[in-house]
Amino acid sequence: MTLTRTLHFNDESIAEAARLIVDGEPVAVPTETVYGLAADATNAEAVARIYEAKGRPRFNPLIVHVPDIAAAEAIGVFEHQARSLAETHWPGPLTLVVPLREGSGIASIVTAGLPSIGLRVPSHPAMQALLRATGRPLAAPSANASGSISPTRAEHVLKTLGGRIPLVIDAGVTERGLESTIVGATGGRLRLLRPGPIEVDAAFDGGSAIEAPGQLASHYAPSKPLRLNAAAADGDEFMIGFGEIGGDESLSRTGELVEAAARLFDLLHQADASPKARIAVAPVASKGLGAAINDRLRRAAHPR
Repeated sequence: MTLTRTLHFNDESIAEAARLIVDGEPVAVPTETVYGLAADATNAEAVARIYEAKGRPRFNPLIVHVPDIAAAEAIGVFEHQARSLAETHWPGPLTLVVPLREGSGIASIVTAGLPSIGLRVPSHPAMQALLRATGRPLAAPSANASGSISPTRAEHVLKTLGGRIPLVIDAGVTERGLESTIVGATGGRLRLLRPGPIEVDAAFDGGSAIEAPGQLASHYAPSKPLRLNAAAADGDEFMIGFGEIGGDESLSRTGELVEAAARLFDLLHQADASPKARIAVAPVASKGLGAAINDRLRRAAHPR
């Protein structure tokens, strides 16, 4: 059990929140939509702690918050339509899903292994202050336990995440109370992936490929057959170990679930790029983050 402190929004509380984030911890902070659970988007283990705190049952892509358009363009590739929307609606409750820029430094767990990323420039002064104090892009889904109502007040955060996170920044009720509009801008026509406070001239896309939070289809999967709960590799398999079961690489040699979640997508990509024809993964217990890891692995192994 973690002691969860609540501090009112001011320079001192932002400095404390920034210290925790730089140390790899998630912190709850208000945006103009809902309270978000923010962590350093370049630190895979910090992002894994978001999932751990939320009890998130599956690894969906997370929205990354940045202070301005220039910071967004250092992470994502913006074509004309995306840039026009950004210039019109940022800062504000609009998330743009754009191609991930090579060398962006964003941890693969943030994008769930996808080649695209959801970016937003928030307008709330608390989130803006935290972004500038940390100097890091911040992954920040809603600050509530998975499946519960999105939080618009600090007390809502404490109701489901009290004892799971170290700090909540309290700046009162949020202005919008509804998660951001999400628009896909990865080439071709714009696609509305999640309705929200900003009205955008884009057709709603409820298709099968997951690109953003709020969609339910499967995400990235390797191109090779994937065998789960393997005690050892066959000759043509790249083995991803866990705990006492070794392999070509290991999710965590000590059986630590935060480390395993942080390494999952990187190792799936590495295995997919290896000369071996198939992939095997050692068993991971379905407790805590293990449930999310197994959900992701089952989706990756599903026949196509």
